[in-house]
Formats: sequence, C-alpha cells, structure tokens
Amino acid sequence: MTTIAVTGHMDLTDASVPLVRDALRETLKPFVGSGLTGVSCIAKGADSLFAEVVLELGGHLIAVVPSRDYRQNKVKPDHAETFDRLTESADEVLVLPNETADRSAYEDANRTLLQRAERLVAVWNGEPPTGKGGGTADTVIEAREAGLPVDVVWPNGASRQG
Repeated sequence: MTTIAVTGHMDLTDASVPLVRDALRETLKPFVGSGLTGVSCIAKGADSLFAEVVLELGGHLIAVVPSRDYRQNKVKPDHAETFDRLTESADEVLVLPNETADRSAYEDANRTLLQRAERLVAVWNGEPPTGKGGGTADTVIEAREAGLPVDVVWPNGASRQG
C-alpha cells in the first residue's frame, strides 16, 4: 500500500483545473497497483482534485478535517456539494479535535497529513512561504525536512486567481 498526502493551492483558475487534474492522474497512476491511499483535507482546489483522482483510480481516501467547525464555517456554498460527496466517499474521516478552523488548526491538519503519508504531492507554483504558516510552501518544507519524497505538480499553463 502506498499512502500519499496532498497539499496545494485553493485558488486555481478555472482553466487550470483540467490541467492539474490530468497532471495529478499521471503522477498517481504508478501507485495504483500498490493499493493507493490518498490523504487530503479536501479543501477547494488542489485538495479536492487530488481526492477525486484518487477515487477515480480506484484508490482509498482518508479525509482530514482541520476542526469541528470546519464544514459549517469554512466550506463555502460553491464547494459544499464536493466536500460532502468526498467525505461520504472517504474510507476514513478524521475530524481533528480543534474547535475552530484557524491557522493553528490548518498547521495541525498539515502535520497529520504528513504523519499519515509516505510521500507528498504538492500542487504548488514554487512560491516561498508567506510567513503566515500552514500554507502549501510550508507543508512542502516540512515534508522535505521529515525526509518524505515530494512530487511537485504544476503543469504548463496552470495559474492562480488574482
């Protein structure tokens, strides 16, 4: 069994979604025969795309929810259906004991992802950390420091909103 966690940008442009989905599929295909398990916080953007590809490839999904209030306070209406569908499809849903979805809860969720995984897929444009903590670049740095292999996925033509 190969357990792979994901970190990545939430604010992918609409045009980037199919590019990232295809790149994720190519990145994950080699692990299908080894009992692929994906670990994701299933946030909008990269996390959900990764989870969908894991399921599409017949893998198992572990959903890590950063806090008890995450679904009601942080999942926006345009992502609610996807979030609910993916949590229902997950083999395991791990709701962390944090009361509130804040920076500390996201950092805790990222640590949990890395503890559960053998490698990390990062849908990441390569920009350095913002300094706020809990972001994609921070998680990549933590994974590398822990000795986890990191596969960076950022296909040509991918971009972030704004």
